[in-house]
Amino acid sequence: MSPVLAGVLQLLALITALVLAYRPLGDYMARVYSSDKHLRVEKWIYKGIGANPDTEMRWPAYLRGVLAFSAVSVLFLYLLQRFQGSLPGSLGFSSIDPDQAFNTAASFVSNTNWQSYYGEQAMGHVVQTGGLAVQNFLSAAVGIAVAVALVRGFARSRTGELGNFWADMVRGVVRILLPLSVVAAIVLVACGVIQNFSGIHSVGQFMGGSQEWNGGAVASQEAIKELGTNGGGYFNANSAHPFENPNAFSNLFEIFLILLIPFALTRTFGRMVGSLRQGYAILATMATIWVGFICLMWWTEFAHHGPAFEIASGAMEGKETRFGIGASSIFSISTTLTSTGAVDSFHSSNTGLGGGLNLLGMQLGEIAPGGVGSGLYGMLIMAVIAVFIAGLMVGRTPEYLGKKIGTSQIKLAACYILITPALVLIFTAAAMALPTPGNSMTNSGAHGFSEILYAYTSGANNNGSAFAGLNADTQWFNTTIGIAMLLGRFLPMVFVLALAGSLAEQTPVPATAGTLRTEKPLFTGLLVGAVLIITGLTYFPALALGPLAEGLAS
Repeated sequence: MSPVLAGVLQLLALITALVLAYRPLGDYMARVYSSDKHLRVEKWIYKGIGANPDTEMRWPAYLRGVLAFSAVSVLFLYLLQRFQGSLPGSLGFSSIDPDQAFNTAASFVSNTNWQSYYGEQAMGHVVQTGGLAVQNFLSAAVGIAVAVALVRGFARSRTGELGNFWADMVRGVVRILLPLSVVAAIVLVACGVIQNFSGIHSVGQFMGGSQEWNGGAVASQEAIKELGTNGGGYFNANSAHPFENPNAFSNLFEIFLILLIPFALTRTFGRMVGSLRQGYAILATMATIWVGFICLMWWTEFAHHGPAFEIASGAMEGKETRFGIGASSIFSISTTLTSTGAVDSFHSSNTGLGGGLNLLGMQLGEIAPGGVGSGLYGMLIMAVIAVFIAGLMVGRTPEYLGKKIGTSQIKLAACYILITPALVLIFTAAAMALPTPGNSMTNSGAHGFSEILYAYTSGANNNGSAFAGLNADTQWFNTTIGIAMLLGRFLPMVFVLALAGSLAEQTPVPATAGTLRTEKPLFTGLLVGAVLIITGLTYFPALALGPLAEGLAS
């Protein structure tokens, strides 16, 4: 079987599995966030944190809940790392340095999971399981909660109430993420992913020295790592490591976990706003971009010329032979078009244009299908922009789902789409202009610039993957990328929740003959175009200096 055919068959199998899970999971999540009943374990949690889950919140109160909970999470995870050397189960590892502890705390709480450390050489069982794995659940639940609040903004009228953050967050963990992660972890263990709390042990002699590995609760962390679009690996090699991802089936299953909730949330959206066709339109937009990027990645990685490429049937450098080019391309596109950031291949070894596709996927805002929660609210913001553009073209007041998109709404949407590019480009320019950060680059020229651009694109967009040629464990990168991750996560949420509040206060506008039909293929095409054009205008100069220059020169 040819490598190309194998990749196509794997893509078809993946799409089939996603289609089968789409309706039941999407409907289930809609019921979870529409229910007024609480499970007994949820009541215990509310009592423990002192929250009243039945109190409706307006957007400022909802935002305060998000920010307060996340601030406490950052502080807890920071202190856990700083005191690691004094904790049991540390495997003899010392406490984490302040700048790296801040970077890691900001990373996991913001759902970025950027790692400037070697997991198997720095983090013990307590930090890995009690700190990082816990934040994988909580940060994902926060993202879903914000997305649900925006959906309620479209669904409700004549009220500013968006639900209760504490109820939404707890339900996301207890009813969605935890049960799915248990099932996923069992499947991964069956595939050969390790799950233990063993210490450091030798696995044999190599070239006169011993090779040592520590065990860990890898399968349970791997499950929520992919399901919650987190991406932080137990080991430095991430999902290329055989302890995390041992074979072709586990690789395809992990891709399925990455895409499962983001795609299914479009069904939840359609169910909650009372129009499944609106959800299908958003789904079609996401799927079109996702499949298109995979096909482009296959073209760049399979069609590269040269004797070495012809012998290997493509650009095999940096890829695991047990996965091949086809599956590795699907994985890399899926992980950069979501906020996952997990890797099963070395992104820095992609062809110039292939690395550019990974960069562009993050720069789109990771909305195809995007992160858990963040992908949906990011795409809905782009839908607001698209109907505004359509309104300008035909001379009508733009409307979306019966809500008028006026001056205040478009200002909030514009702020949302501008904040992340500003963070990426300002920090990249500063790193290139200052003398010290450039010393961290392994490569010079266009590829070296791409390393810096990729790092800040990954951080500000809460992705977490890396070109891996950059030495990011310095005070400059730990601090600036940490700041970019926090601002890139929580500033957009301010605008999302403010937009949700303004929409919920409106009285629905009845549809007329001149209303743009946002459930039709025409709107899907408009939305795809708006996403690509806005991103292209924003990032094209930077991409031209990095991956485009490298790709055209090769």
